[in-house]
Amino acid sequence: MKRDDAAEKGWRGSREGWLEVGYQALIDGGVDAVKILPLAKRLNLARTSFYWFFEDREALLAALIDGWEQRTTKPLVDATSRYAETVSEAMLNVLTCFLAANTFDSRLEFAVRSWALQDEGVADRVKAADEARLQAIAAMLVKWGNHPDEADIRARTVYLVQIGYISMQAREDIETRLARIPMYVRIYTGQDPEPREIARFNAGIRQGQG
Repeated sequence: MKRDDAAEKGWRGSREGWLEVGYQALIDGGVDAVKILPLAKRLNLARTSFYWFFEDREALLAALIDGWEQRTTKPLVDATSRYAETVSEAMLNVLTCFLAANTFDSRLEFAVRSWALQDEGVADRVKAADEARLQAIAAMLVKWGNHPDEADIRARTVYLVQIGYISMQAREDIETRLARIPMYVRIYTGQDPEPREIARFNAGIRQGQG
């Protein structure tokens, strides 16, 4: 069905609006909370408005999974190819992705991993994302001189620790987290970060927290 701009942006709401309330429902209550009628009530719209933008609930869920990849896998993979002068700075780029505000969406990551426990298709998407992320980190380490086998193990050490923080919903105050970063970098890369690198990293993270 062809829709003009007025129909999409008028009283029926917008595709982005439905996606946003779907996202909020997913992170607040899990996939079972993503239901058309409750979302319509949140938007103060008729339930039928939903069908101007999505064929059915499954179409909305598919769009939420696509959004998850854009909010998690893409920024992490992008971080592995950011400019760096040293391997420790390259690793700090990756850690910045996980720690900086509004970069890697950890709440959405947790919700999708929980969803994957009850949906085989989502589990397959999560598995593919895990492999893509690990490969990107390993490729970065190979670029900095690691043997591929060593790079693979180091990448797993980095990634599984960071995902562990999310999956376990670990809570550390920011100063404790930052204090541990130099040792993490040393373990992950075999090289101590320069004080200036840590200073820039800390400043960037604190600024993002503000």
